[in-house]
Amino acid sequence: MPSQDARNLLQSAVPTAAVGAIVAVVSGVVAGGKGAIGAVVGTAVVIAFMGLGLFVLQKTAKSLPQLFQAMGMMLYVAQLLLLLVFMGLFKDTTLFNPRAFAAALVAATIVWMAAQARAHMKAKILYVEPDSESDSSKKDKPEKSGSST
Repeated sequence: MPSQDARNLLQSAVPTAAVGAIVAVVSGVVAGGKGAIGAVVGTAVVIAFMGLGLFVLQKTAKSLPQLFQAMGMMLYVAQLLLLLVFMGLFKDTTLFNPRAFAAALVAATIVWMAAQARAHMKAKILYVEPDSESDSSKKDKPEKSGSST
């Protein structure tokens, strides 16, 4: 993964993990050990889904740039639907507290999207690619000195 991609992932995953830890502590106090486990699982699911989505989106941007915007919209809709499916599948589980799980899913998803938007706004992305051919052709041509009258 190139450094810019890794930086984007870290700038989104670290705040999400921090919020997940806060939700886990609060859930542990309110609902006991099962609440903390539910919050940790919910946060891990969000980081895994969103991280995988970011990876897929970066690959699409490099290989098929014309599909980037459509792929981004489709990916976010699919991620949110999959998170909704996860909430539905685990609503009656006894492995962990489902309310803590759902709270962590929602909080982590919101923080991930906000952190990703912030990282994108702060990124210094070139919107024009430097032309290497014109730079090398300038080196071969001698520079004019003096006036041309």
